[in-house]
Amino acid sequence: MENQTPATSEQIINAAGGFWAQLDLYVRNLFLPHRLNQVGAVLAMMVVAHVLARILSPRLRRWLRTREGWPKWRLRLGLMIDRRLRLILFTLMAWAVVLVMQQITWPSLSQVIRQAATIATAVLAIAFMSRLIANPLARRIVKWAAWIWAVLYLLGMTPEAGHLLDSIALSIGSVRLSALAVLQALAVMTALIAGARLITGAVSRRLGESADLSPTMRVLVAKLLQIVLFTLAIIIGLRSIGVDLTGLAVFSGAVGVGLGFGLQKVVSNLVSGVIILLDKSVKPGDVISLGDTFGWIDALGARYVSVVTRDGKEYLIPNEDLVTNQVVNWSHINDFVRLDVHFGTSYKDDPHKVSKLAINAAMTVKRVLAQRTPVCWITKFGDSSIDYVLRFWISDAQGGLTNVRGQVYLALWDAFKESGISVPYPQREVRILGEDPGETMPKLISGD
Repeated sequence: MENQTPATSEQIINAAGGFWAQLDLYVRNLFLPHRLNQVGAVLAMMVVAHVLARILSPRLRRWLRTREGWPKWRLRLGLMIDRRLRLILFTLMAWAVVLVMQQITWPSLSQVIRQAATIATAVLAIAFMSRLIANPLARRIVKWAAWIWAVLYLLGMTPEAGHLLDSIALSIGSVRLSALAVLQALAVMTALIAGARLITGAVSRRLGESADLSPTMRVLVAKLLQIVLFTLAIIIGLRSIGVDLTGLAVFSGAVGVGLGFGLQKVVSNLVSGVIILLDKSVKPGDVISLGDTFGWIDALGARYVSVVTRDGKEYLIPNEDLVTNQVVNWSHINDFVRLDVHFGTSYKDDPHKVSKLAINAAMTVKRVLAQRTPVCWITKFGDSSIDYVLRFWISDAQGGLTNVRGQVYLALWDAFKESGISVPYPQREVRILGEDPGETMPKLISGD
């Protein structure tokens, strides 16, 4: 680092020398006569674990494929065990050897094997616990960092490694940022964020089982809890490295003003999302129409609402559009939706009979509600037909509207055909008054 003083460079060199000396001493101790046998035993157990894993892994995978009906978390756990089968077998054998040797000989004769078993156990625990981190890149970084720290800790080399990382530092004003402090802050924030994800997920599942809260309140509580926990994780992480957060107040205010102009739409969508959650105008499961989009709400996001249509398309509609535009919520108060079907019949057909036939035909469609009896009224006397409107109710708008209208039209067609009711179409009559065009055409009178 160019900004380092000679004293700082000397500290780094001294710290690196101390770490290397400790590592060299540990490697030399492994070549002592009474420890070479233990190193050989560790290598032999690694070979045996590898051979056993090659034999058992295919059988374990075949057994997992036959576990129909198992929840996903069990299958994932089985796959993780299969991937770490070599290390699991080595750990079990190493601890078994340690327990036996402690009973029949001196503890010092199994010290290397016990260290290897402890390191393998720590590596396994970290590998399984790192699955709690959803992001693959973050999970890989945390996993390798935790492995390195665990190995150094179990080998008794953390003081030297910590002194080396602490010597690599950069001073910014009164704040001294060392590599050790940054790594500690990242570790704290990662652990807290992972814990926040777990808590948020658990609370969301519990809220989903609660019948006392509406769907919008469940989403709102989960989002607010997530924001609070993530904010606390970042603040605690920054405080752990000695960052004075009061000095960031003015800076964050200036940045906020700049972001407000540059991210007006994003901020508007975020605020609109909070408004939607508070006023409960839409909620997951509601059937809505917005312009040409008709479907049911699958999820409420911080920036958009996911609407799934009948043809399987998923539209991500910005929250601002739902607040500023006219939205038809087919299931806002209740699930009942009234639909109208227009048709016409001939003047020679009895309107009383037509109305009864239309009502009975609508009642034969399964999705039409029987408790809300359909009605049929004359709307006007048209040029070629008597026009009617048939009104009926459904309670499952998410099942589609066009299809239920089509079923009612088919039922009307069958009922009218069976009863001899005709559905007319516009007709025009042309009369020829005379064969001689001169008799019907007025004579042209010349102006001369």
